[in-house]
Amino acid sequence: MTIIAIIGDEKTGRTTLASKLGKKGTDSDITLFNDDRHEQKYVYVDAKSYPKSVKSIVAALNLSDMAVLCVTPNGLTPIVGECIVALDLLQFKRGIIVITKSDTSYAMEIDAFKEKLKKITAGTVLEKWGIISLNTNKDAPNAFEGIDDLKEQIYKLGSEIAVEQKAKNGLPQRVVIDHFFNVTGIGIVILGKVLQGTIHAHDKIGLYPVDKKVDIRSIQTHDIDVKETGTGSRVGVGLKGLLERELERGFLLSDNESVATEFEIECKLSNFAKGGIKSDDVLHMFVGLQSDPVRVKKITVGGAEKDKINAGETGILKLEGGKRISYSKDDLFLFASLEDNQRFTAAGKHV
Repeated sequence: MTIIAIIGDEKTGRTTLASKLGKKGTDSDITLFNDDRHEQKYVYVDAKSYPKSVKSIVAALNLSDMAVLCVTPNGLTPIVGECIVALDLLQFKRGIIVITKSDTSYAMEIDAFKEKLKKITAGTVLEKWGIISLNTNKDAPNAFEGIDDLKEQIYKLGSEIAVEQKAKNGLPQRVVIDHFFNVTGIGIVILGKVLQGTIHAHDKIGLYPVDKKVDIRSIQTHDIDVKETGTGSRVGVGLKGLLERELERGFLLSDNESVATEFEIECKLSNFAKGGIKSDDVLHMFVGLQSDPVRVKKITVGGAEKDKINAGETGILKLEGGKRISYSKDDLFLFASLEDNQRFTAAGKHV
């Protein structure tokens, strides 16, 4: 299964595009559209509440294996720039840039805009992404012209992702939870993604960061009951031994997580983090689908303690939060300053 984040500014046609690619499913601050017409299944995630809420785009990206960035021929907006920064900080190596609403511009202007996008994304993870134009105006005579080119690129990347996912099926189990609810006669059902490993019905597994054991009662993928499923699968899992009030988005089913309220993150600041980060600043920290405001207690750059770390610099941030967060050594921590125009400032791993 391949999960694709559909992101971009408002009124870029991103939701219309997602609804054309799949059938609407789970709907909250993110909306999932499912396409199970192929052997390799696809799920498209629309960051519905973005740009008003950065949690929406972070959730969409951290659930996804690749991204589609929607821009219009009218030019780049600060929000599109913020999307590029987020994708680069999260090291999103696979994706496609889609110039939507192509019916509003001429072919020569579209070609010139593609060249401009190549220059803007040079030096970022997006520099090798494909760029295609697509008409998302469903009322136009040539509605969705270009969508076959988009699907072809998605399926090609999906095949590469499937090979990587299969190689992770033997790793320790790890499932991230994005939605949950109580079902009469079944109990708690969580929706989420198998990040690695293979889960089986009747497994006993840990719930983090609360560090509690729960039983997997049942598993569904695309509304079909299965005995087991592997890496990359989008799942509905019935759990035994759990109350709804004990859950939050971002919790993990796993048997090997670190849990902390204080963190030391070696991170690089975005070149667009104009104000840098200062001691005693409060940042919004994201890891997976978990988030928490954290205070900067100490900054180390080049082995020396500093009062500030500047845009483009790499250093270690010692941070203090208010709630328990679970993470693994390979997780990327993403930081945002919600008062800035370019909200995403830095990313890195725990040292």
